[in-house]
Amino acid sequence: MSESADSLREQRKRETSRALTDEARRLTTEHGFAGFTVEELCSAVGVSRRTFFNYFESKENAVFGFAAIDSRQEALEAAFVAQDGELLDDFIGLTIARFELFNPLDDAPALFAVIEQEPRLLKAAFEQLAKNERRDGELVVQRSGGGDDAELRAEVMVHTVGALVRLCMDQLLHHHSADSFSDLVSRRLEIARSVFAPSQKAH
Repeated sequence: MSESADSLREQRKRETSRALTDEARRLTTEHGFAGFTVEELCSAVGVSRRTFFNYFESKENAVFGFAAIDSRQEALEAAFVAQDGELLDDFIGLTIARFELFNPLDDAPALFAVIEQEPRLLKAAFEQLAKNERRDGELVVQRSGGGDDAELRAEVMVHTVGALVRLCMDQLLHHHSADSFSDLVSRRLEIARSVFAPSQKAH
């Protein structure tokens, strides 16, 4: 398959995924999460049930837009594993690249509306967040080559960066910061390094 044909195929897949998410959110807002079936969602978008499950693991994931791994994300993660720079800096770079690729800010108003309508969906969101964190932990372990405490170190890194990301998202969503996500997270990483750096006091 030519590169252009492959790119067109990927674009169509992303469009189908987006259409399923948009329709799932519309149906949730209008009828409640329990007020429609996967089959009804598929019918509205014009795809089969089998196609739906090629994109999403569940109806909840469709509402949140948690699609199966995107080829562009796979490429970013493969590049991260192949890098040989400072591990934390490279992981921050991956985090920023993902944000720029998917930009969750664009979806925030629609997601807030859905959660307001169906607060119970938060459980599914937290479950997906935990799944993503486990995936990132595996990437960090793979990149580090294993060794003593590799999984524990990866867990600490992933959750620490996740906390910084949530602080930045709060600044962007609720405090309307004019700074970019990249600048916000880089500044907070700098502060975190200073907080956790060994004391320079003379003994």
